[in-house]
Amino acid sequence: MANLQKNYQQHPFHLVDPSPWPLAASIRAITILCGAVIWFHGYNGGGFTLIFGIFGIICVIYTWWRDIIREATFEGQHTSIVQLRMRIGIILFITSEVIFFFAFFWAFFHSRINPTIELGSVWPPKGIETIDAWGFPFLNTILLLSSGATCTWSHHAILRGERQSAIIRLILTIVLAAIFTGVQLLEYCRAAFNISDSVFGSTFYIATGFHGFHVFIGTCFLTVCLFRLLRYHFTQQHHFGFEAAAWYWHFVDVVWLFLFVAVYWWGGA
Repeated sequence: MANLQKNYQQHPFHLVDPSPWPLAASIRAITILCGAVIWFHGYNGGGFTLIFGIFGIICVIYTWWRDIIREATFEGQHTSIVQLRMRIGIILFITSEVIFFFAFFWAFFHSRINPTIELGSVWPPKGIETIDAWGFPFLNTILLLSSGATCTWSHHAILRGERQSAIIRLILTIVLAAIFTGVQLLEYCRAAFNISDSVFGSTFYIATGFHGFHVFIGTCFLTVCLFRLLRYHFTQQHHFGFEAAAWYWHFVDVVWLFLFVAVYWWGGA
């Protein structure tokens, strides 16, 4: 009876139950920060603290997402109005990510358009051997755009109720994303410059590196959606988790297009 009264509500809004996970995530985040600072300065225990914090945040993410999935799938808390509010939330989140990357592009454009005397008044700076845009970067462009297409096809399959087709296309999306990450790591290993080689190296690795990190996060996001799809968590009407992952993945695609054109092609010419 208590559970029935708890789940019964006279309004379409979801009131979140008290949860320890926000506090636990904050503690793990500060643990990661402290561990990284200690490790960067070469003190003992920094690496262990960093690994401990990363393992802890992974556990918190798992349990937090488990609770949200239970609320959405089994308790029916995510009504149409709640889903609308969550869509607005993910749009605001992606907007903040756009501003995040805008800062990196601003730094790169500033140095590219007006190279200083310290750089030899030329761009790329003297002594920098740039990466051919039509090699690994072009291959990665094809891979990432293809993964965006397969992700969209998977979404459309869910809307049509074609579960098997959605699973196959989502698996293909994840495979393409993994290949993209592998190619980018190979590109980094073969690059003739590093992050400390003038402003070119620092802006290049910061921009492409953070994009690579977002690809990794998006791959994890899609992998979780794959497991949920295999366990019949998504229906034609209720699949916001997949929809959010798809939006995030398309954002990653668009950022890469800007990186390819601005950083690899125009910036490396």
